Amino acid sequence: MPQKLSAAAKKAKAARDLAYAKTPARRAKKAHAQRERRAAGASANGKDYDHKDGRFKSVSANRGNDGEGTKKEGSRRYKIPGTTRRRRRSRRRNKD
Repeated sequence: MPQKLSAAAKKAKAARDLAYAKTPARRAKKAHAQRERRAAGASANGKDYDHKDGRFKSVSANRGNDGEGTKKEGSRRYKIPGTTRRRRRSRRRNKD
C-alpha cells in the first residue's frame, strides 16, 4: 500500500516530475508519440506508444520493459525518428 505524502513532499515530487517531463529527451518522446497517435487515428485509442518497439501497446504491456524490469531501459534504447543526437563541445576559454 502506498504511503501518504505530506503537502511539502507532494509539492517537491510535483516539481521533480515536472522538471523530468521537460527534459529535451522527454519532450522529444512526447512530440513523437503525439505525431504517431495522430497518424494512427482510432486504432491507438486506449493504448500507449512504445518508443522502443515503435508501435502502440496496451498501457499494461508498455510498463516494465516487457517483463524484464526497468534497469535495462535507458535513453539510448529508445527510437525517436526525426531527432539527432548532438554532442556537447567544451568551450575553451582564453586565459590571458
